[in-house]
Amino acid sequence: MRVAELSRKMGCSEVTIRNDIKSMDAEGLLKRTHGGALCIPREQERKYQAESIYRHTERKKKIAACAYEFVADRDTIILDDASSTFYLALHIKKHPEKRLAVVTNSLLVGNELAGAGHVELFMVGGTVGGHLAATMGDAAVHNIEQFHVDKAFIGVHGINFEVGLTSIATPQMQIKKAILKVAGEVYVLADSSKFRDSYLSVICPIRDVSKVITDNEVSKENIKKAQEHEVPLVVAWSDNVQGDSHGPDGFGPLLC
Repeated sequence: MRVAELSRKMGCSEVTIRNDIKSMDAEGLLKRTHGGALCIPREQERKYQAESIYRHTERKKKIAACAYEFVADRDTIILDDASSTFYLALHIKKHPEKRLAVVTNSLLVGNELAGAGHVELFMVGGTVGGHLAATMGDAAVHNIEQFHVDKAFIGVHGINFEVGLTSIATPQMQIKKAILKVAGEVYVLADSSKFRDSYLSVICPIRDVSKVITDNEVSKENIKKAQEHEVPLVVAWSDNVQGDSHGPDGFGPLLC
């Protein structure tokens, strides 16, 4: 489809069409070409092999949009190799209004943000491994320790209110612990399926993080537990964030 043709069909300006095409290209919904756009064949829709990237996608997009509201222009941030932070990277890619310095050990995040004019990208070195292709090991931990950032955004395997943030593998846990040491504020991006009691290794107590951002499918029981344990919970209700407020009674989790 050509921009001029789409402009006539939709009854809007060519500038609007170009902006929409740019956004849809960033989301992988089409391929932008000179003067138009091409449809992506169905077999190419999945850009990455990792299944977790495509699990609970709508929840993760809401969480990413909410998390972006806590990022300020000119911030320095770390994104780890979780699928939830991958969606925050996609959101950052689509929003050039904030200029950021981004540190990441995720090859997927690096691939998405490489070439984004509003992002100064720093890749963490180390041995590549893991389900989501990221650097880890002693070299990666040492590399992370050379940075100091305003904010970190991390994913977790689970959230146990009595125990803390949990992980299933030691290499990922070491990376997250290193990130906690170098970040001024730490935000945990965890969709509602992450609130569970099972765990293998503990990253840190929940009190060590600034906020836990989840989606609106989180259970009332877990919201109550969060209040009892004084966990700073933020619930993302929409991927079109309008602002922050508390629940209807003025208490409870922050709504985003």
